[in-house]
Amino acid sequence: MSYWDEKFETMGADQMRAFQGEKLAETVAWVYGRVPFYKKALDEKGVSPGDIRSVDDITKLPFTVKNDLRDNYPFGLCAVPMTELARVHASSGTTGKPITGPYTPEDRDQWAGCMARTLWAQGLRPDDIAQNAYGMGLFTGGLGFYMGAEKVGCCLVPTGSGMTERQIMLMQDFGSTALFCTPTYALTIAEKAEQLGVDLRKLPLRMGSFGAEPWTVQMREEIEQRMGIRAHEAYGLTEMMGPGVGFSCEAYNLHLNEDHTYPEIVDPATLEPLPLGEKGELIFTALQRRAMPLLRYRTRDITSLRRIECECGRTLVVMDKILGRSDDMLIISGVNVFPSQIEALLMDIEEMEPHYRIRVTKRGHLDAMKVEAEAKPEVYAQGAQAVADLGRRLAKHIQAVIGVNAPVEVVPSGSIARSEGKAKRVFDER
Repeated sequence: MSYWDEKFETMGADQMRAFQGEKLAETVAWVYGRVPFYKKALDEKGVSPGDIRSVDDITKLPFTVKNDLRDNYPFGLCAVPMTELARVHASSGTTGKPITGPYTPEDRDQWAGCMARTLWAQGLRPDDIAQNAYGMGLFTGGLGFYMGAEKVGCCLVPTGSGMTERQIMLMQDFGSTALFCTPTYALTIAEKAEQLGVDLRKLPLRMGSFGAEPWTVQMREEIEQRMGIRAHEAYGLTEMMGPGVGFSCEAYNLHLNEDHTYPEIVDPATLEPLPLGEKGELIFTALQRRAMPLLRYRTRDITSLRRIECECGRTLVVMDKILGRSDDMLIISGVNVFPSQIEALLMDIEEMEPHYRIRVTKRGHLDAMKVEAEAKPEVYAQGAQAVADLGRRLAKHIQAVIGVNAPVEVVPSGSIARSEGKAKRVFDER
């Protein structure tokens, strides 16, 4: 076995908990003395830094939600002055003001280490040629992968996102062996390569690290089959550090860097902690950040945590695939539906492509859902009846598995917009 940071990647549970408790106490004291928002929140709960002696005390702390970051935009939650910052990233801000992610030099270096840990676990080595097709701007992805690959010591090709034909040309000409981008953009690259008559499976490309959006096991297998690579996941969020919070290993288990971000699962309705193995909302507390360490941040991601004996040898806690976000959940005829469930059901059908959209409308007083999805070229060649029959088969499959009556329209090939970043799946027309 080969590890980037063997001490923490293989640390025993008791030793890890002791380390987490020490860092949690330091962090609470740090924000209590430097961030008025947290001093007020802790005082209101009657909690002082001295009350935090181990990770078991984390339930005494207040939760932080996304609106807290927006209300304190841009740097109201920052624990250091601007003169001590090395960098500032931000989320896209599609639902309002962007979420800022400031870093001290120490934060930046820790982030680079977590990304190196991620990429090393996924097989990146100093002799690789890594093509970074993430946008290189305020979004954390591009520069996060850049720093991680640079720390590993490989040759980096920072292509940025877009210009898909050029991406393929550079893969061919430069002999790229690794690809970094969103999973939907990986499929866009694969589709364009097929249109150009380029067989990616014959190129030196051998691994990919993909993140920034939830994706199913079926999509991973589709990427691997079409590109001839091992497709790995990099999980993260701007509020914690960006990518590098978690990573899939050689066994495809997604480990969390719990020495940097302490994870909890809570019931999204009661906010009470749930035991390992139970599904609920994922909560993170930053343990080592200095610029803007957040306490008990509600990610809204629905998943579960497990302790397993992973064949990769890592003891870091494992996070199951994210089912969806609690705020992205659709309630159709009283049934909770996540877009990722629809994606998985579509990918169950061999004739389908991984391109779809969900339209949510009102039918009287109830919400209704319609799915539009693309099929493989051979389906359209069989005529309109075959296309319609496939749509009915998909609708029956959805009804049988999740109990929702959702008509499925198989739309013309290429009619669903391809993504160079995060794909938009749900269109709310209510």
